[in-house]
Amino acid sequence: MEKNCARWMCVYALPLLTSCFVSIETRVQIQESVRGKDVFVIQTVSKDVNTTIMEMLIMVYACRTSCARSITGVLPYFPYSKQCKMRKRGSIVSKLIASMMCKAGLTHLITMDLHQKEIQGFFNIPVDNLRASPFLLQYIQEEIPDYRNAVIVAKSPASAKRAQSFAERLRLGIAVIHGEAQDAESDQVDGRHSPPTVKTTGAIHPSMEIPLLIPKEKPPITVVGDVGGRIAIIVDDIIDDVDSFVAAAETLKERGAYKIFVMATHGILSSEAPRFIEESAIDEVVVTNTIPHELQKLQCPKIKTVDISMILSEAIRRIHNGESMSYLFRNIGVDD
Repeated sequence: MEKNCARWMCVYALPLLTSCFVSIETRVQIQESVRGKDVFVIQTVSKDVNTTIMEMLIMVYACRTSCARSITGVLPYFPYSKQCKMRKRGSIVSKLIASMMCKAGLTHLITMDLHQKEIQGFFNIPVDNLRASPFLLQYIQEEIPDYRNAVIVAKSPASAKRAQSFAERLRLGIAVIHGEAQDAESDQVDGRHSPPTVKTTGAIHPSMEIPLLIPKEKPPITVVGDVGGRIAIIVDDIIDDVDSFVAAAETLKERGAYKIFVMATHGILSSEAPRFIEESAIDEVVVTNTIPHELQKLQCPKIKTVDISMILSEAIRRIHNGESMSYLFRNIGVDD
């Protein structure tokens, strides 16, 4: 037992020397031998996400070239996870990040609540996508005294699955916000979004004509479900730009909700988010500590933190000891 504990300390408490050259290049030097050891690189995402990624890649590559037996990356929030789909002439950046991590020498990844579960397929190494929902559900049950009078809200149809999962576990109702605010001075009214007057086609042959899709037009905001006289709990995975959450809170207030909570796993809360939350109809924003947000909490007392370090430390322990990870995924279905 003493031998295992000594190896445990040697594995996890790796002294690193990180410095920057004048040209802002990152340099990493490991201060003790990692040859034949299991290394766990824990990296949280700062405001400078690109520097964060480079630091991790260089640390992983340094451990690989120092003959570490295995290198597990622990990223509570996976950066660039929102860019996981092709957008016009853009690129799938999360696929690029995954390839870079594998190429640097990562042999395993531990993360939490990927923006899309399909991101796991971008890696050719094992990925454990842990869930924060048990901690958020526990917060609702313990910190909201009259949560039985609550309704789980999806601020858009895209987050309806997550809302449904929360509602079924808490035995509560569900509401979905659909549509967008209609503005008489919008681009659609002044003709800038009108179809072209001349019909153009990209047909291979003059006799062929490819049919065009009818452009989408969102209806006015509608709340599907009853929130009158209820507590509204908006759930999502990431809260960064809070405009959509603030707008959803105002809509719910107009429909009769008397308290509004926002629950999310990753609280990026960039730019003026704390000020907007403080001035909004939102009563409380609950996020986990996958991303540091101490400064935002000082700016906005409405922001509360749920600690998820327990599940990350247990995942590290189980991987190091070669134990099953199924315990950490109890009662989690395919759609969760």
